[in-house]
Amino acid sequence: MTGPAAGPPDPGPAGRPPGPGPGAGGLLAAALEYALQAAAPAGPGLLARPTPCRDWDLRMLLRHVAESLAVVQEGLTSRRIALHPGPEDIAVITDPLTAFRARAERLLATSRAQPGSVGHGADGPEQHGHPVNGLCRAAALTHGVILIGGHWLPRDIAAGAGALEVAMHGWDIALACGRPEPIPGVLAARLLQLSPLLVPAVGRAPLFAEPVPVPAAAGPSDQLAAFLGRSPGQPLP
Repeated sequence: MTGPAAGPPDPGPAGRPPGPGPGAGGLLAAALEYALQAAAPAGPGLLARPTPCRDWDLRMLLRHVAESLAVVQEGLTSRRIALHPGPEDIAVITDPLTAFRARAERLLATSRAQPGSVGHGADGPEQHGHPVNGLCRAAALTHGVILIGGHWLPRDIAAGAGALEVAMHGWDIALACGRPEPIPGVLAARLLQLSPLLVPAVGRAPLFAEPVPVPAAAGPSDQLAAFLGRSPGQPLP
């Protein structure tokens, strides 16, 4: 039996979806561990394979994820994210799989550095030349926020957004490799709760496809994939 298109979970009391909570750093670490495992079968010979992401082969998907990992790393360590990133790293273009794995391992180490306080550590200059210093840095460290284009974003929200992207693209990578790997149930369920905060119900294009129907008994991994516009169980073209 197929149910309606996947939608966000019941927001609960007061009509608000749950926030990422103090465990957002652990959520990011779990997503990174899953993505690294999902990408284990990947190799140079598979980079031309199609993916669930429209018009992207595995090479392009890995390039995108590697750049996203660098952005999350920048935010968690420097407390600031540039709105207009610089040119893509030549190493990512040349060898996106190695770049993805290296950046995922680095971000995993960052997310594990201080449990309950993601990225509270490296205070050195950030790579992209946007230092946060003085009162601005003090505010970021004290209140657990990240500066993005002149606006403060709670660090846990940024970590949660990173976890959602990393996990879902890990799912995409596994499928492209011909070795589907469901997102672990606990992780998928938590991301499904978090998704209404991060993915709009309307006006999603071009960042997200519309939700697709899933069987009524679908598990949290399939529900999350369907909510983000994937079709679990269907082969790639």
